[in-house]
Amino acid sequence: MKALRKLMDDIAPTFEKGGKLQALYPVYEAIDTALYTPPTVTGGPSHVRDGLNLKRIMITVWMCAFIPGFAGAYFVGLNANEAMQSMGLTTVDNWRGPILDLLIGYNPGSVWDCLVHGLAYFIPLYIVVFLAGIVFEAWFASKRGHEINEGFFVTSILFTLTCPPAIPLWMAALGVIFGVVIGKEVFGGTGKNFLNPALTGRAFLYFAYPAQMSGDSVWVAVDGFTRATPLGSAALGNDYGVTQMQAFIGAIPGSLGETSTLAILVAAVILIVMRIASWRVVAGCVVGLAATVLLLNAIGSDTNPMFGMSIAWHLVLGGFAFGAVFMATDPVSAAMTDRGRWIYGIFIGFMCALIRVVNPAFPEGMMLAILFGNLVAPIVDHFVVQSKVKRRLARVQL
Repeated sequence: MKALRKLMDDIAPTFEKGGKLQALYPVYEAIDTALYTPPTVTGGPSHVRDGLNLKRIMITVWMCAFIPGFAGAYFVGLNANEAMQSMGLTTVDNWRGPILDLLIGYNPGSVWDCLVHGLAYFIPLYIVVFLAGIVFEAWFASKRGHEINEGFFVTSILFTLTCPPAIPLWMAALGVIFGVVIGKEVFGGTGKNFLNPALTGRAFLYFAYPAQMSGDSVWVAVDGFTRATPLGSAALGNDYGVTQMQAFIGAIPGSLGETSTLAILVAAVILIVMRIASWRVVAGCVVGLAATVLLLNAIGSDTNPMFGMSIAWHLVLGGFAFGAVFMATDPVSAAMTDRGRWIYGIFIGFMCALIRVVNPAFPEGMMLAILFGNLVAPIVDHFVVQSKVKRRLARVQL
């Protein structure tokens, strides 16, 4: 470690102002501060010191996201191996095939075979997303003369986990670039964006390339195999195809990180206990969804089977759990006040249930619900603050 520290110190002048590679200083700074505690300290009057700074918050969220990520990878491999077995296939018909043939036997009963098969989709996708996005993060940081923000670590993994497992890699790169540039950097970077960058990129891909982002042929990573998600089946009035326990554990087709509610709950406990994610937002999402579903259940419908879906099914299907824990709690695009977080979360849960049920052509609703929530969050905070100001003025006048 001392040798690495000496190496970083020796090459530092090359990247600092006046050095040959000063334009790449944000890249050097990002690597250096990721490996070691920054040497700079705050001067002046007294300050409150806290070990949980922005870097540690973002890195913790990033690490927690791998919990549903690895669980999702396992179930991607399980679904693919089961599909291959049913089709009589013995190898993968893409560039991953020769590599996987050396490592696994495509046995759906083998944890190793399922995990490695799923990781063959998860890891390359994440690498491409990270590299494509970090190039533009570094470019904007260089032009503006500031460091690369650690928020991209979170954006990159969350965007990856919202994608179908077999999404074309070039498409994923395009999506994350759109999310970084249009969803964040054009507004001034982290802290100034009002939309979640990962969801912005995901929404762009959904509307630009609907055939590759939805439908029955994108959720199982086997060419020529089609299988609807349980939400898609429910919208058509068909059997869900799985039990609630299977859905809770994650043994269902879907995006990489949204399938296992169990893994998402484990990550949620860590983030809430460490006071990184707002429990008010998460609880608000659940309350909003539950109240709306109960109302829609009471209304009922003879033509739309989604009106009859129970709260329990809504909670374990689709991207609700993942969105509520990782996306809705984004500290930048979410509401800032305590009461505002409740209102914001309830609004997201309400919109998610409404989109899922009332629009049967779009059975998944969490992505759009959170983006709508991002739009109203500043308004919610404004009225919450103004109400507090009015109450205090009233007390003073008394």
